[in-house]
Amino acid sequence: MEQKLAFIGFGVVGQGLAEILRDKKEELRKNEGFQASIVAISDLMKGSIYHPNGLDIDTVLRVLKDTGNLENYPYVPGLKTGMDSFKTIRDTNADTIVEVSFTDVKTGQPAIDHCKTAFKCGKNVVMTNKGPVALAYRELAKMAEENGVFWGFEGTVMSGTPALRLPSAALAGNDITEIRGILNGTTNYILTKMEEEGVSYEDALQQAQRLGYAENDPTSDVEGYDARYKIAILANYVMKTTLSVQDVSCKGISEITLKDIEDAKAEGKRWKLLAKAGKKDGKVEASISPVKVDLTDPLASISGATNAITYECDLLGTVTLSGPGAGKVETGYALLIDLLSIHREKGLFKT
Repeated sequence: MEQKLAFIGFGVVGQGLAEILRDKKEELRKNEGFQASIVAISDLMKGSIYHPNGLDIDTVLRVLKDTGNLENYPYVPGLKTGMDSFKTIRDTNADTIVEVSFTDVKTGQPAIDHCKTAFKCGKNVVMTNKGPVALAYRELAKMAEENGVFWGFEGTVMSGTPALRLPSAALAGNDITEIRGILNGTTNYILTKMEEEGVSYEDALQQAQRLGYAENDPTSDVEGYDARYKIAILANYVMKTTLSVQDVSCKGISEITLKDIEDAKAEGKRWKLLAKAGKKDGKVEASISPVKVDLTDPLASISGATNAITYECDLLGTVTLSGPGAGKVETGYALLIDLLSIHREKGLFKT
């Protein structure tokens, strides 16, 4: 039996997953016994379409490219248009909601309410939105458990790099006492450019913006707010604590100068914007701040826009994972990880 998917939002990430499902269809069926169809898409700007027997992915992507409006999908009997996100969640035959809407990271909305609606309807949710996980983890996790559904959010921390799957599966049984990570590729790219090319912070930021690593308003990245949400997710999920975003002290890199870079070099060190969460006196404390790390530190060698994370384990010692922290295919793959987890772990869709 195939998973029936409804996409809430259909931007770069949603389209990335759709392309993966199309291109990997036979491989996933053969190797994993996994089959999925997209039955509905609802996007605030691009329109809404639903057919209970599934939509043709090639046609969806072509219509969107040619017209910008999903509702220009060729009519077939049973096709419905004009459904808003909540009606799409409630009234379609989808069993899994792919939540990739544009969401206010400060409030977590509308994604938090999308999750609540799906859970009440007995539907699984996979998502890449950081806000709901960082701001309402306990409430949403409890709702998902009470309704017997799966809630996946692998892509919220390091895109498709399994920053959450690694500790929950491969490191199970360890007491993870500290988490340290480079969780924002924009800031790591800027610091790398400053050190390697001797350019100022302002010039490195402009390079990052030209390459699309940084937004026109880079505040969320360079002041550490993006990493702040991610370390809150890690602390709550991996360390099983209750930590709010506001509990995480936060300082960005905008005050780092070339002199600071050169002084660190002279000391045999390198600046990194580190997200940290550690256990102290029975509590978990977390922070975001620029840190001079020794060149022998596994995080010191992480350059450019790459992300990395180090787990300190009582049984295994230090484990470091690095990989992409963003990207269309990479983040789409994170959603696929969660869809496969539904297939494997819940056993709901075995063929």
